[in-house]
Amino acid sequence: MSIVTKNTVVSISYKLTNDAGENIDSGDLDYLHGHHNIIPGLENELTGLTIGDSKVIRVSPADGYGEYDESLVQLVPREAFPPGQKVEVGMHFQSRTEDGIMSFVVLETREDGIVLDGNHPLAGQHLNFAVAIKHIREASAEEISHGHVHQQHH
Repeated sequence: MSIVTKNTVVSISYKLTNDAGENIDSGDLDYLHGHHNIIPGLENELTGLTIGDSKVIRVSPADGYGEYDESLVQLVPREAFPPGQKVEVGMHFQSRTEDGIMSFVVLETREDGIVLDGNHPLAGQHLNFAVAIKHIREASAEEISHGHVHQQHH
């Protein structure tokens, strides 16, 4: 299998930058194509590429981590945190909500409570990927049924 299609395990090298050219992340990644293991805008653009291909891809917020949603910024009473819990700006917390487990970052501590932001840190940003396809293989039946890569095979 040498073309990126659904149910292939794809190995990529990537560099991610924001619109200011600042490096956000880089590295190597193996993922199961067509199973939403990576953001949709990147996955869509990798479809059809072959081993050795390189591509620069710009992903809009809608196809990345979503638009920044002001409704996900909320004031939470201090009592919602365990007694004695130290809470500082920049700390990350997880909470069970009706939508499942959500991650929050502390934006501000105030006398009337803690201001939390439930947006992904990259929400609202265009993402610029420089990607190279390193390896492609057919996924195993188990990987397909589980929806993710189990081990590297290259």
